[in-house]
Amino acid sequence: MASPGKLNTGPILVGIDFSEGSKEALAWAAEMAIAFEAALIALHVVHDPAESPGYYLRSHEYVPGELERIAQTMMTEFIASARKQIPRLSEVRRVDTAVVVGLPETRIIEVAEREGARSIVIGAQGRTALGDTLLGSKVERVTRLSSIPVTIVKTPRAIEQSESKR
Repeated sequence: MASPGKLNTGPILVGIDFSEGSKEALAWAAEMAIAFEAALIALHVVHDPAESPGYYLRSHEYVPGELERIAQTMMTEFIASARKQIPRLSEVRRVDTAVVVGLPETRIIEVAEREGARSIVIGAQGRTALGDTLLGSKVERVTRLSSIPVTIVKTPRAIEQSESKR
């Protein structure tokens, strides 16, 4: 963490779960990276497959113990697609990708600290029943645990859900 009064010049870390919301968060992070002349790290955390069965299953290629390889392939495809849909991404000084294993909320914080990130950008899907209160339990935990600024990018779906509850 940067000392008070000292500008953190580290990269901007953006959490990627391969959703459209992740592309929106990546677009926002790219704008921040351009404005701050910062590098960008797109991070995916390989989570427990029991939590989302079939999440990493791609054309029957799943082999136990190879989730990281599959996730890295998904990340490469995601970034290639995002480069076509987010033209300003090409203006970012450097875009790195990372795939790690573990609990998303704690691993995001660990990678941000290890890389000296200046900020975390994460998309909010609004999937939980308490969406307006918690924005999603993982997003809420990241914001609570982080010692650096966290930008939450709400997807149109999350905004629609929020408005329909009023």
